[in-house]
Amino acid sequence: MKFSLVTVTYNSVNTLRDTIQSVLLQSYPEIEYIVVDGLSTDGTIDVIKEYEPQFEGRMQWVSEKDEGLYDAMNKGFARATGDIVGIINSDDLLAKTTAIEEVVGCFENNENIDCVYADLYYVAQYDTSKIIRHWITGEKRSFSKGWHPAHPTFYVKREVYQKYGTFDLSFKFAADFELMLRLMEKDHIRTFYLPEPLVRMRLGGTTSKSLSNIKRGNMECLNAFRKNGIPVSMFYPLYRLLPKLIQFFQ
Repeated sequence: MKFSLVTVTYNSVNTLRDTIQSVLLQSYPEIEYIVVDGLSTDGTIDVIKEYEPQFEGRMQWVSEKDEGLYDAMNKGFARATGDIVGIINSDDLLAKTTAIEEVVGCFENNENIDCVYADLYYVAQYDTSKIIRHWITGEKRSFSKGWHPAHPTFYVKREVYQKYGTFDLSFKFAADFELMLRLMEKDHIRTFYLPEPLVRMRLGGTTSKSLSNIKRGNMECLNAFRKNGIPVSMFYPLYRLLPKLIQFFQ
């Protein structure tokens, strides 16, 4: 099976090397690596060009204006030609050299599934060996009770995106949440949980940079339920927060 992995970049020169190296170290050979850059000005393009030859034709990239993170991801998904599509953010890295091989194995051993999701580590921004939180996703439960997969570990068959669509750009902070909610609870795609941490994710993402962004993100999650016709309690933000707090102490 061919695997397409998408990285979106914008002025990511300080972290992108770790991301790319983690892709190059993967044991699975059939990886198509797609980088979508938003006209970086800090040397990000030089890093991309430096590593491109090491992929021996398996890497493609573009640098052009976009309408934000999710628009850039949609562009990457549109370029993908693999059977399976996943992301690795430009400030994150794959947690083990066998990560993609393990995901592909799940698809090969479970022919009827549409998606694999897994666990991840939140790590310190300047020391990715320091684990701050272990996100243990667990088996599928109701999104309305605060559960959802870690989006960086959400690997989906390309045909699913072709059938049901990709990111809804009306969501600025929670388009990843809306996408997973829509696919899993509205469209009822068939999923498989791999209980392994596959990604090391640096703390400090856009949604969590300020209380204002956290509030807007939670409001967008509520709107995602409403837009997809899925009932949800007004107390949903509390259900969403509590499992995350508990994981800091696990």
